[in-house]
Amino acid sequence: MAWSEQYRFGGGAFGLAETPSKAKNTSVEGMIDAGILESDAGKVRLLGPAELPEDWDPEQDKRFTVWTATHHMVRVLEGGESAAAGLMAKLGSNAVSSRELAYRLYHMCERKNYAQDAQDYNALVQSWPEISGLSREVVSASEGMKPYDNR
Repeated sequence: MAWSEQYRFGGGAFGLAETPSKAKNTSVEGMIDAGILESDAGKVRLLGPAELPEDWDPEQDKRFTVWTATHHMVRVLEGGESAAAGLMAKLGSNAVSSRELAYRLYHMCERKNYAQDAQDYNALVQSWPEISGLSREVVSASEGMKPYDNR
């Protein structure tokens, strides 16, 4: 979040990212492995929601982060609340942390005058009740499709 506040989704020097990442008990390499950061020619930058892979599955992600989940929720919401509800159902209890991060990012973007990013995070926060309700329907439908257990 600290990097986002200063650089948004733009680039900065690798060394400028390495020091604060260690202070936050993470690493640039770990963020690259998590698929949220790219490094090229001594510069690093956060990937924006539109740059994230469409086939991301939180249940298969070996380096799951709330940042990743939140930005995938922003990306998927572009396809509508039903699409976001499907992803929320897969996120399970991790979805709550994504909402909290989106809310924090919205306020940071408002303070820094990052209007488009603020709008994206706000859309997720404002749509949350509807997405959550649709997500419960997705979970109920998938539970209804499980094989009957006769025990």
